[in-house]
Amino acid sequence: MKFAAIDIGSNALRLLFANVYEGKDEANFKKADLVRIPLRLGEDAFLYKKISDEKIQKLLTAMKAYRQLLDFYEVSSYKACATSAMREASNSKEIIELIRKEANINVEVIDGKIEAQIIYSTHVAEHMDSGNNYLYIDVGGGSTELTVFSKGKIIASKSFNIGTIRMLNNLVTKELWGEMKEWVAKKTPDLQPLVAIGSGGNINKIFKMSRKKQNRPLTYDKLKELHDFLASYSLKDRIEVLGLNPDRADVIVPAGKIFLSVMKAASIERLFVPQIGMADGLIHLLYENHQKTGKQQLVFNE
Repeated sequence: MKFAAIDIGSNALRLLFANVYEGKDEANFKKADLVRIPLRLGEDAFLYKKISDEKIQKLLTAMKAYRQLLDFYEVSSYKACATSAMREASNSKEIIELIRKEANINVEVIDGKIEAQIIYSTHVAEHMDSGNNYLYIDVGGGSTELTVFSKGKIIASKSFNIGTIRMLNNLVTKELWGEMKEWVAKKTPDLQPLVAIGSGGNINKIFKMSRKKQNRPLTYDKLKELHDFLASYSLKDRIEVLGLNPDRADVIVPAGKIFLSVMKAASIERLFVPQIGMADGLIHLLYENHQKTGKQQLVFNE
Protein backbone atom coordinates (compact mmCIF):
# COMPACT_ATOMS: atom_id res chain seq x y z
CA MET A 1 0.00 0.00 0.00
CA LYS A 2 1.11 3.55 -0.70
CA PHE A 3 0.08 6.54 1.40
CA ALA A 4 0.83 10.26 1.09
CA ALA A 5 1.06 13.09 3.60
CA ILE A 6 1.14 16.84 2.97
CA ASP A 7 2.59 19.11 5.66
CA ILE A 8 1.91 22.81 5.06
CA GLY A 9 4.40 24.30 7.48
CA SER A 10 5.56 27.81 8.31
CA ASN A 11 8.88 27.35 6.51
CA ALA A 12 8.13 24.82 3.78
CA LEU A 13 5.57 22.53 2.16
CA ARG A 14 6.26 18.80 2.15
CA LEU A 15 4.65 15.96 0.25
CA LEU A 16 5.80 12.56 1.47
CA PHE A 17 5.02 9.27 -0.25
CA ALA A 18 5.57 6.07 1.70
CA ASN A 19 5.03 2.39 1.05
CA VAL A 20 3.70 0.18 3.82
CA TYR A 21 4.53 -3.52 3.76
CA GLU A 22 2.55 -5.72 6.11
CA GLY A 23 4.56 -8.40 7.90
CA LYS A 24 3.52 -11.11 10.31
CA ASP A 25 4.30 -9.09 13.43
CA GLU A 26 4.25 -5.46 12.32
CA ALA A 27 4.08 -3.19 9.30
CA ASN A 28 7.23 -1.88 7.66
CA PHE A 29 7.16 1.77 6.59
CA LYS A 30 9.50 2.80 3.78
CA LYS A 31 9.76 6.35 2.47
CA ALA A 32 9.41 6.50 -1.31
CA ASP A 33 9.62 10.16 -2.35
CA LEU A 34 9.64 13.57 -0.71
CA VAL A 35 8.84 16.82 -2.52
CA ARG A 36 9.76 19.91 -0.45
CA ILE A 37 8.99 23.51 -1.45
CA PRO A 38 10.41 26.39 0.68
CA LEU A 39 7.46 28.80 0.58
CA ARG A 40 7.78 30.41 4.04
CA LEU A 41 4.16 31.21 4.79
CA GLY A 42 5.27 32.20 8.28
CA GLU A 43 6.93 35.36 7.02
CA ASP A 44 3.49 36.71 6.14
CA ALA A 45 1.42 35.09 8.88
CA PHE A 46 3.60 36.04 11.85
CA LEU A 47 4.41 39.59 10.75
CA TYR A 48 1.15 40.65 9.07
CA LYS A 49 -1.35 38.02 10.31
CA LYS A 50 -2.35 37.39 6.72
CA ILE A 51 -0.97 35.40 3.77
CA SER A 52 -0.19 37.68 0.82
CA ASP A 53 -1.79 37.23 -2.61
CA GLU A 54 1.62 36.39 -4.07
CA LYS A 55 2.20 33.54 -1.65
CA ILE A 56 -1.37 32.31 -2.02
CA GLN A 57 -0.79 31.91 -5.75
CA LYS A 58 2.49 30.08 -5.17
CA LEU A 59 0.78 27.83 -2.63
CA LEU A 60 -2.01 27.04 -5.09
CA THR A 61 0.52 26.24 -7.82
CA ALA A 62 2.34 23.86 -5.48
CA MET A 63 -0.85 22.17 -4.33
CA LYS A 64 -2.02 21.64 -7.91
CA ALA A 65 1.31 19.97 -8.63
CA TYR A 66 0.90 17.84 -5.51
CA ARG A 67 -2.56 16.83 -6.73
CA GLN A 68 -1.08 15.57 -10.00
CA LEU A 69 1.50 13.54 -8.08
CA LEU A 70 -1.17 12.07 -5.81
CA ASP A 71 -3.10 10.96 -8.89
CA PHE A 72 0.01 9.61 -10.60
CA TYR A 73 1.07 7.49 -7.61
CA GLU A 74 -2.50 6.23 -7.05
CA VAL A 75 -2.18 6.37 -3.26
CA SER A 76 -4.54 4.39 -1.02
CA SER A 77 -5.25 7.61 0.88
CA TYR A 78 -3.64 10.94 1.78
CA LYS A 79 -3.86 13.58 4.49
CA ALA A 80 -3.01 17.27 4.25
CA CYS A 81 -2.45 19.32 7.40
CA ALA A 82 -1.47 22.94 7.97
CA THR A 83 0.23 24.16 11.13
CA SER A 84 1.38 27.36 12.84
CA ALA A 85 1.35 29.85 9.94
CA MET A 86 -2.12 28.87 8.77
CA ARG A 87 -3.36 28.84 12.37
CA GLU A 88 -2.48 32.51 12.68
CA ALA A 89 -3.37 33.80 9.21
CA SER A 90 -6.69 35.65 9.22
CA ASN A 91 -7.43 34.47 5.67
CA SER A 92 -6.64 30.78 6.21
CA LYS A 93 -10.26 29.66 5.70
CA GLU A 94 -10.40 31.35 2.32
CA ILE A 95 -7.08 29.81 1.33
CA ILE A 96 -8.19 26.32 2.33
CA GLU A 97 -11.36 26.72 0.29
CA LEU A 98 -9.30 27.85 -2.73
CA ILE A 99 -7.08 24.78 -2.39
CA ARG A 100 -10.16 22.56 -2.22
CA LYS A 101 -11.71 24.12 -5.32
CA GLU A 102 -8.63 24.57 -7.49
CA ALA A 103 -6.40 21.67 -6.42
CA ASN A 104 -9.04 19.23 -5.16
CA ILE A 105 -7.12 18.72 -1.91
CA ASN A 106 -8.78 18.92 1.50
CA VAL A 107 -6.57 20.62 4.07
CA GLU A 108 -7.14 20.54 7.83
CA VAL A 109 -5.62 23.22 10.07
CA ILE A 110 -4.51 21.52 13.28
CA ASP A 111 -3.57 22.95 16.66
CA GLY A 112 -0.24 22.45 18.38
CA LYS A 113 -1.46 19.64 20.62
CA ILE A 114 -2.63 17.55 17.67
CA GLU A 115 0.60 18.37 15.84
CA ALA A 116 2.60 16.92 18.74
CA GLN A 117 0.41 13.81 18.85
CA ILE A 118 0.93 13.23 15.12
CA ILE A 119 4.71 13.42 15.48
CA TYR A 120 4.57 11.04 18.45
CA SER A 121 2.48 8.55 16.43
CA THR A 122 5.61 7.36 14.59
CA HIS A 123 6.16 5.26 17.75
CA VAL A 124 9.90 5.64 17.34
CA ALA A 125 10.51 5.56 21.11
CA GLU A 126 8.91 2.12 21.33
CA HIS A 127 11.88 0.72 19.39
CA MET A 128 14.39 2.31 21.76
CA ASP A 129 15.53 1.45 25.29
CA SER A 130 12.39 0.93 27.39
CA GLY A 131 14.35 1.88 30.50
CA ASN A 132 14.50 5.52 29.42
CA ASN A 133 11.94 8.26 29.44
CA TYR A 134 11.80 10.49 26.37
CA LEU A 135 11.14 14.09 25.44
CA TYR A 136 10.11 14.61 21.84
CA ILE A 137 11.30 17.99 20.55
CA ASP A 138 9.89 19.07 17.20
CA VAL A 139 11.12 22.46 16.00
CA GLY A 140 9.39 24.17 13.10
CA GLY A 141 9.25 27.61 11.60
CA GLY A 142 6.37 28.76 13.76
CA SER A 143 6.29 26.57 16.84
CA THR A 144 8.05 24.00 18.98
CA GLU A 145 6.10 20.94 20.10
CA LEU A 146 7.25 19.16 23.24
CA THR A 147 5.93 15.76 24.32
CA VAL A 148 7.02 13.85 27.41
CA PHE A 149 6.79 10.09 26.91
CA SER A 150 7.11 7.51 29.70
CA LYS A 151 6.35 3.76 29.80
CA GLY A 152 4.54 3.79 26.49
CA LYS A 153 2.31 6.76 27.28
CA ILE A 154 2.22 10.51 26.73
CA ILE A 155 2.28 12.13 30.15
CA ALA A 156 2.58 15.79 29.07
CA SER A 157 2.47 17.72 25.82
CA LYS A 158 2.56 21.40 24.92
CA SER A 159 3.09 23.64 21.91
CA PHE A 160 5.00 26.92 22.17
CA ASN A 161 5.04 29.74 19.61
CA ILE A 162 8.82 29.57 19.43
CA GLY A 163 9.99 28.76 15.91
CA THR A 164 12.83 29.60 13.57
CA ILE A 165 10.89 32.03 11.36
CA ARG A 166 9.56 33.85 14.42
CA MET A 167 13.10 34.08 15.82
CA LEU A 168 14.50 35.47 12.57
CA ASN A 169 11.86 38.21 12.77
CA ASN A 170 12.45 38.92 16.48
CA LEU A 171 8.97 37.75 17.45
CA VAL A 172 9.94 35.54 20.41
CA THR A 173 9.95 37.33 23.76
CA LYS A 174 12.09 36.56 26.80
CA GLU A 175 8.86 35.81 28.65
CA LEU A 176 7.94 33.09 26.15
CA TRP A 177 11.41 31.56 26.37
CA GLY A 178 11.05 31.55 30.13
CA GLU A 179 7.60 29.95 29.92
CA MET A 180 8.92 27.09 27.79
CA LYS A 181 11.93 26.46 30.02
CA GLU A 182 9.75 26.55 33.13
CA TRP A 183 7.30 24.03 31.65
CA VAL A 184 10.16 21.67 30.75
CA ALA A 185 11.72 21.98 34.20
CA LYS A 186 8.38 21.24 35.91
CA LYS A 187 7.44 18.25 33.75
CA THR A 188 10.75 16.38 33.70
CA PRO A 189 12.58 16.37 37.10
CA ASP A 190 11.32 12.95 38.20
CA LEU A 191 11.90 11.24 34.85
CA GLN A 192 15.63 10.67 34.78
CA PRO A 193 17.22 9.16 32.81
CA LEU A 194 15.58 11.38 30.23
CA VAL A 195 16.56 11.23 26.55
CA ALA A 196 15.55 13.61 23.77
CA ILE A 197 14.18 12.67 20.36
CA GLY A 198 14.53 15.48 17.83
CA SER A 199 12.57 16.07 14.65
CA GLY A 200 12.48 18.72 11.97
CA GLY A 201 14.58 19.53 8.93
CA ASN A 202 17.16 21.57 10.82
CA ILE A 203 18.09 18.96 13.41
CA ASN A 204 18.18 16.36 10.63
CA LYS A 205 20.75 18.51 8.82
CA ILE A 206 22.79 19.10 11.98
CA PHE A 207 22.80 15.35 12.65
CA LYS A 208 24.08 14.64 9.13
CA MET A 209 26.86 17.16 9.71
CA SER A 210 27.89 15.26 12.85
CA ARG A 211 28.53 12.13 10.72
CA LYS A 212 27.06 10.00 13.48
CA LYS A 213 25.53 6.63 12.62
CA GLN A 214 21.74 6.64 12.47
CA ASN A 215 21.21 4.80 15.75
CA ARG A 216 23.75 6.84 17.71
CA PRO A 217 22.79 9.94 19.71
CA LEU A 218 24.15 13.46 19.62
CA THR A 219 25.43 14.59 23.00
CA TYR A 220 24.56 18.03 24.31
CA ASP A 221 28.20 19.07 24.02
CA LYS A 222 28.44 17.87 20.40
CA LEU A 223 25.23 19.68 19.47
CA LYS A 224 26.55 22.87 21.07
CA GLU A 225 29.83 22.48 19.21
CA LEU A 226 28.01 22.15 15.87
CA HIS A 227 25.67 25.04 16.71
CA ASP A 228 28.58 27.31 17.62
CA PHE A 229 30.39 26.25 14.46
CA LEU A 230 27.40 27.19 12.28
CA ALA A 231 26.84 30.45 14.17
CA SER A 232 30.47 31.46 13.61
CA TYR A 233 29.80 31.76 9.87
CA SER A 234 27.86 34.57 8.24
CA LEU A 235 24.68 33.69 6.39
CA LYS A 236 26.52 34.21 3.10
CA ASP A 237 29.33 31.85 4.10
CA ARG A 238 26.92 29.20 5.39
CA ILE A 239 25.61 29.08 1.82
CA GLU A 240 28.82 29.56 -0.15
CA VAL A 241 31.40 27.86 2.10
CA LEU A 242 29.37 25.24 3.99
CA GLY A 243 27.08 24.53 1.06
CA LEU A 244 23.77 24.90 2.89
CA ASN A 245 20.64 25.67 0.88
CA PRO A 246 19.58 29.33 1.28
CA ASP A 247 16.29 28.36 2.93
CA ARG A 248 18.18 26.21 5.45
CA ALA A 249 21.18 28.47 6.10
CA ASP A 250 19.30 31.16 8.03
CA VAL A 251 17.00 28.96 10.15
CA ILE A 252 19.47 26.29 11.22
CA VAL A 253 21.15 28.47 13.87
CA PRO A 254 17.95 29.49 15.70
CA ALA A 255 16.80 25.87 15.52
CA GLY A 256 19.96 24.75 17.27
CA LYS A 257 19.38 27.33 19.98
CA ILE A 258 15.89 25.93 20.66
CA PHE A 259 17.14 22.36 20.97
CA LEU A 260 19.98 23.39 23.27
CA SER A 261 17.67 25.45 25.48
CA VAL A 262 15.15 22.63 25.90
CA MET A 263 17.85 20.03 26.57
CA LYS A 264 19.52 22.25 29.16
CA ALA A 265 16.21 22.97 30.93
CA ALA A 266 15.50 19.22 31.13
CA SER A 267 19.10 18.21 32.05
CA ILE A 268 19.25 16.03 28.93
CA GLU A 269 22.64 14.82 27.72
CA ARG A 270 21.63 12.71 24.69
CA LEU A 271 19.52 13.50 21.61
CA PHE A 272 18.46 10.88 19.07
CA VAL A 273 17.54 12.08 15.58
CA PRO A 274 15.55 9.36 13.77
CA GLN A 275 14.81 11.51 10.69
CA ILE A 276 11.07 11.70 11.30
CA GLY A 277 8.54 14.53 11.27
CA MET A 278 4.87 15.33 11.04
CA ALA A 279 4.51 13.87 7.55
CA ASP A 280 5.87 10.54 8.82
CA GLY A 281 3.38 10.60 11.67
CA LEU A 282 0.54 11.23 9.24
CA ILE A 283 1.59 8.19 7.19
CA HIS A 284 1.44 6.01 10.31
CA LEU A 285 -1.98 7.36 11.25
CA LEU A 286 -3.31 6.85 7.71
CA TYR A 287 -2.25 3.22 7.83
CA GLU A 288 -3.73 2.70 11.31
CA ASN A 289 -6.98 4.34 10.21
CA HIS A 290 -7.06 2.11 7.12
CA GLN A 291 -6.53 -0.99 9.27
CA LYS A 292 -9.18 -0.10 11.84
CA THR A 293 -11.94 1.34 9.67
CA GLY A 294 -11.05 0.64 6.07
CA LYS A 295 -11.86 4.29 5.41
CA GLN A 296 -9.75 6.74 3.46
CA GLN A 297 -10.71 9.80 5.50
CA LEU A 298 -8.68 10.73 8.56
CA VAL A 299 -10.10 13.65 10.55
CA PHE A 300 -8.66 15.30 13.67
CA ASN A 301 -10.90 18.27 14.47
CA GLU A 302 -14.33 16.67 14.69
